[in-house]
Amino acid sequence: MHLLTKESFRKVTEANPYVDQFFYFKDDLKNLIVKLKEENYDVVIDLHDNLRSNKIKRALKKKAFTIDKLSWPKFLLTNFNMNRMPGRHITLRSLDTVQALGVKDDGLGLDYFIPEKDRVFAHDLPTSHQAGFIALVIGATYFTKKLPLHQLQELCRLIDHPIVLVGGPDDQQMGESVRQVNTGKIYNACGKFNLNESADIVRQSKLVISHDTGMQYIAAALQKQVIAIWGGTSPKLDVSPYYGSAGKNGEGEMYDNILLDIRCQPCSRYGTDVCPLEHFDCMEKLSMVKIAERVMKRLGR
Repeated sequence: MHLLTKESFRKVTEANPYVDQFFYFKDDLKNLIVKLKEENYDVVIDLHDNLRSNKIKRALKKKAFTIDKLSWPKFLLTNFNMNRMPGRHITLRSLDTVQALGVKDDGLGLDYFIPEKDRVFAHDLPTSHQAGFIALVIGATYFTKKLPLHQLQELCRLIDHPIVLVGGPDDQQMGESVRQVNTGKIYNACGKFNLNESADIVRQSKLVISHDTGMQYIAAALQKQVIAIWGGTSPKLDVSPYYGSAGKNGEGEMYDNILLDIRCQPCSRYGTDVCPLEHFDCMEKLSMVKIAERVMKRLGR
């Protein structure tokens, strides 16, 4: 089995031992297709279904299995608050795509593999956090998927436990502003560790608080308890944290979904750079007190 994805996902995928060969797309689709043709594949599995993936399928001229992206139900949900989604998680719908090939769900949920070279050791974190900490993922791709700074600061004030802020270089400045709430309790790891190192920090945490980001699903793959915070997107899109049918996968067990569930939510599939209605109620009106209470309850307090 070979895997094709964008170059930006190299670090997320390259440690997977179940993939025999990787292809990463950057900007030269024509040359990539030439290389793929040389492999003479038996079948093509398309879990993206966009213009680029369809062009590749046409060029390879092989039997193909393509996921149903549910574009129409998602359009109705995000534009008219009409929920016609099937209530089947995107992970399971991906498996449904290859059912004809005899692929079955092992019930174990998602996988994520952290290379040994990216392991984070105790001495890489402050002494104050080496006995245990909460991982707070502060970043997200779009504005409407992130708590505003003042909400993050309030949440950190309310949580009586060491906190490690997880994010990329773009989150470093916001992380520093959050850290100022309590420089002893909060450690800003944003931009100091690469993606896999950040994943290893998540792996070592007692609990993960995250927006709708890739790190939320990495946390689920690592079987960590998750407090999932939703803004412009929503669990109604069938994208909640996923732990596998054989394990605990229900809200109240491994994760909590935190959202207001107001009429304008979700406003998009992936998030947007501004609130379409200019009020951002989905994040601004979330109660940090209630989130902190859930966090402490999961910590057994």
